[in-house]
Amino acid sequence: MPPNTTATTGDKPGKSGRKKGRRARLFVLVLVLAIVGGIAYGAYWSISTVRASFPQTKGSLTLKGLSGPVTVKRDGYGIPQIYASSDADLFMAQGYVQAQDRFYEMDVRRHMTSGRLSEMFGKGQVKNDEFLRTLGWDRVAKEEYDTKLSDSTKNYLQAYAKGVNAYLDGKDGKDISLEYAALGFTNDYKPEQWTPVDSVSWLKAMAWDLRGNMQDEIDRALMTSRLGPQQIKDLYPEYPYGRNKAIVQEGQYDELTKTFEQSGSTSGSGASTDASGSSTSSTTGSALTSQLAGLYNVLDDVPTAVGVNGQGIGSNSWVVAGKYTISGKPLLANDPHLSASLPSVWYQMGLHCTTVSSKCQYDVTGYTFAGMPGVIIGHNADIAWGTTNSGVDVTDLYLEKLSGDGYLYDGKTKPFTSREETIKVAGGTSKKIVVRQTADGMPLLSDRDDELVKVGKKASVDTAAPDRGDGYGVALKWTALEPGTTMDAVFALDRASDWSSFRDAAAQFDVPSQNLVYADTKNNIGYTLPGRIPTRSSADDGSIPAPGWDSKYRWTGYIKQDELPYEYDPKRGYIVTANQAVVDKDKYPYTLTTDWGYGTRSQRITDLIESKIKDGGKISTDDMRQMQLDNSSEIAKLLVPKLLKINLDDKDVREAQKLLEGWDYTQDADSAAAAYFNSVWRNILKLAFGNKLPKELRVEGQCLWVEKADSTGPIDDDSKVRECGERAADQAQPDGGDRWFEVVRTLMDKPNSDWWKTPASGTRPKAGNMDELFARAMIDARWELTAKLGKDIDTWSWGRLHRLFLKNQTLGTDGPSILQYVLNRGPWKLSGGEATVNATGWNAAGGYGVVWVPSMRMVVNLDDLDKSKWINLTGASGHAFSAHYTDQTSKWADGELLPWSFSDKAVDKSTDDTLVLKP
Repeated sequence: MPPNTTATTGDKPGKSGRKKGRRARLFVLVLVLAIVGGIAYGAYWSISTVRASFPQTKGSLTLKGLSGPVTVKRDGYGIPQIYASSDADLFMAQGYVQAQDRFYEMDVRRHMTSGRLSEMFGKGQVKNDEFLRTLGWDRVAKEEYDTKLSDSTKNYLQAYAKGVNAYLDGKDGKDISLEYAALGFTNDYKPEQWTPVDSVSWLKAMAWDLRGNMQDEIDRALMTSRLGPQQIKDLYPEYPYGRNKAIVQEGQYDELTKTFEQSGSTSGSGASTDASGSSTSSTTGSALTSQLAGLYNVLDDVPTAVGVNGQGIGSNSWVVAGKYTISGKPLLANDPHLSASLPSVWYQMGLHCTTVSSKCQYDVTGYTFAGMPGVIIGHNADIAWGTTNSGVDVTDLYLEKLSGDGYLYDGKTKPFTSREETIKVAGGTSKKIVVRQTADGMPLLSDRDDELVKVGKKASVDTAAPDRGDGYGVALKWTALEPGTTMDAVFALDRASDWSSFRDAAAQFDVPSQNLVYADTKNNIGYTLPGRIPTRSSADDGSIPAPGWDSKYRWTGYIKQDELPYEYDPKRGYIVTANQAVVDKDKYPYTLTTDWGYGTRSQRITDLIESKIKDGGKISTDDMRQMQLDNSSEIAKLLVPKLLKINLDDKDVREAQKLLEGWDYTQDADSAAAAYFNSVWRNILKLAFGNKLPKELRVEGQCLWVEKADSTGPIDDDSKVRECGERAADQAQPDGGDRWFEVVRTLMDKPNSDWWKTPASGTRPKAGNMDELFARAMIDARWELTAKLGKDIDTWSWGRLHRLFLKNQTLGTDGPSILQYVLNRGPWKLSGGEATVNATGWNAAGGYGVVWVPSMRMVVNLDDLDKSKWINLTGASGHAFSAHYTDQTSKWADGELLPWSFSDKAVDKSTDDTLVLKP
């Protein structure tokens, strides 16, 4: 045992514990035999090595630094509930317990946020480290810690770090995690002590994956190489405010609007450019295309932290007032949609003061991140809250005219500030880089990729733009690169007891900007939009990269917190947030973004609520769960009636078409109709749009003969060139999300649009209008599924296409095949789909595999908190052979929720293991 700990024997395990133990031992034995038989690692790894890192969860341990005893109670899924008599002891114990279960994950995260992955994984991570060092997350986090955070928050962070380090004390890597034992074959890496800044830095990673519309900025600019202004506008239609309601409908923005109308203020970024980016299109062309394509490649390589690198990020959260619930008190549901990771990004736990007082202020439970103290989403004794990504635009890319060691700004050359960074490389030579940033703190991202610096000789510019010289740079303006107070907000939310204190806490949640829904035990519900949200001049709406050499494109300030939208106890009795528009654009003076989600999920949730409460109906906790599992395809409702009217000559294709007859549009895993429809949808998108997009947006390796961009005469062999896609399959376009729903919906009113035209291919006929393209898509879908699932349509099912694989985010992705086998799990055949409430997302350009998921699900019952329910994607443990590695996944896939104990009595009843930490 470590020097500062002593162990005593706990209670004997019950039958369920013995069964789990036997299963775990058998699995470990099989694994070890496989390793011994397969590779030399077997000589080193043994059952004792594998089990060495498992946490002690029973008996007692002495933990130096505690002021009093702390009790850790774990249920049958290993989820801990911690009981302490002081705040410091509570958070120290949280650090210790999270390190027991997840330290390897915590260690990887801090190396990512600080740009030090190469120290763990070698030279293959140098490019990632260069980019992350350029962003400087850890530097901003340190500045936050030093200058912005309250003394109490610093004390909590210090206590948490103390707990983590108490766990590390005296342990070798193999004592901490199986992954460290694997790393030991190629690297002498040893874990370092945890610091408070390590915890704060993770907030930057979370903000990165929820950063808004940066990818849309890049994509719109890249499209200019092949598409004209109107074509790009077609692909970014207006938000359908009349059909899909905004979040805030009865909120407190009305008086603000009146004030602005009376004053005639235009300080908000009310002006807009068209979606083609006409305000800067003169600076695009081959040079900018090269720059932005290079930038995208760098962004795409950054390790996935919380989401899918900003693409397709979504979430559902809604709250229903007591007048519409069976209990008479509010119900609150939340399921954030993030990329699937193993272990899950979320960690479930409870933090309880034995007596809530000024000395010990917390009694809260919910989901947090391993590596961070406090609870991010959940409830305490008085209130509950959930979050979804607001999608507001908090990033802008700026083109910079480079001049010597500086950049052009309002006709003058300003010097960059610079710093030198040294990247240490496991098993290799260290690399030094220079990071440059503008006077107002924007890092020059283009320094990280040669293509971003060396522009092409054929760059298209006009007289308004400066001569390109050696090329334009690309710099990033982002609210998260300024120190903030989000860590203060986490603890304030955990302590909040009513709407007023909740709003005060939310105001400190500056980055990332999130939709926060609220409910309390006194029968109130609410919504607030916090965050540091920039205002822009009328020259710029943030939709495209802006000219950095012109000061009129710089941000003009930030929206004041008391001017941000919110709602409290709306008359309609419910609030739904699912990444749709926050407010109607005509009712609010500021432009929050030009790239909302299009409201498909939010409107479906609204419809489900209204159908339940009509004629006096009431909603239960299980009704909320069932809504989370809704698999209805909204695009199928639009397209299937049209598809069924199309005449098809091929009997095999007609056979597939008949699957859609009588289909209820539900995407269950066993549905053949869902499989066929989604294949038709994918082929519609490919034929109408995908094949016409520039290579930078298409799937890597998929090659087409396309018309040369500069062709002016008839299309013939001499005017075509073979181009291959360059984007990762899960990031390519068209991705099939609800923006594409809206694109197709709009174009269906134009059946002869050029978008519906596509040439013949092999035996496949050409299409000259919408009906012909739909027919071609149905033919292509039939034979695509024949190749994938077989000719017999009776064997088809959506789940055979739509599968979830859980991968360890480091060695399970890039390690030896035997390690991937050891660390990864799956597949699971899933229901749901893209822009469905049960949002098991897939990228239509890349295939049918699951890309992101409801990363957890919860339903809070404010009448009886012990009747609340929750589930995680994987399990509490990050140890590959723990019984709690993926013990929640199958239940999650089946749509089940677990009991969520909160009161002392309920926790005691559900406790399987008890560990006492003694001072």
